[in-house]
Amino acid sequence: MNENIITEIPLTPEIIREKIYIIRGKKVMIDRDLAILYEILTKQLNQSVRRNVDRFPEDFMFQLTKKEMDNWICQIGISNGDSETENWKSQFVTSNSTLKQSLRKPPLAFTEQGIAMLSSVLNSKRAIQVNIQIIRIFTKLREMIDAYKELREKVEEMEKNNEVNFSEIFRVIRLLITEKEEPKEKMGFRAD
Repeated sequence: MNENIITEIPLTPEIIREKIYIIRGKKVMIDRDLAILYEILTKQLNQSVRRNVDRFPEDFMFQLTKKEMDNWICQIGISNGDSETENWKSQFVTSNSTLKQSLRKPPLAFTEQGIAMLSSVLNSKRAIQVNIQIIRIFTKLREMIDAYKELREKVEEMEKNNEVNFSEIFRVIRLLITEKEEPKEKMGFRAD
């Protein structure tokens, strides 16, 4: 991937959401993607982090292992072809082999807290704008997960409360299916 600074990338929720990965059970963003959004070089981002390493404990930032890096590279090669963001995505996505060759060491992964800390390390208007948008996306994701959990709990409660009713319904249905049909008397007028 070209390390040139890319300018005027729109901060749409779709572009940001595509760059959130689950690694080690945490939602994270990778240093390369953050650098592009901040419109700086990955090298600059990582130097700023190294100068302030005390601000980034393991639950804020960690370096991917070789295996995690390979899994991440496989994930980023997939594009959904959204026409509105396709031009910008092409700047993010590169061939897996090219990306693998361009990485000298596994990238850094930043959790939501690490991304928030980046705004204090990268003191620019763009960093502040990007961080606000990213934190909003993380908050929406958390709300969606909570809503899903609440919905699942309600469904499970309904199943528990209605278990007897459903078993009775299934018992009657089985009786109806297995019940033999008895010959019925013919109806209507008979001419003998």
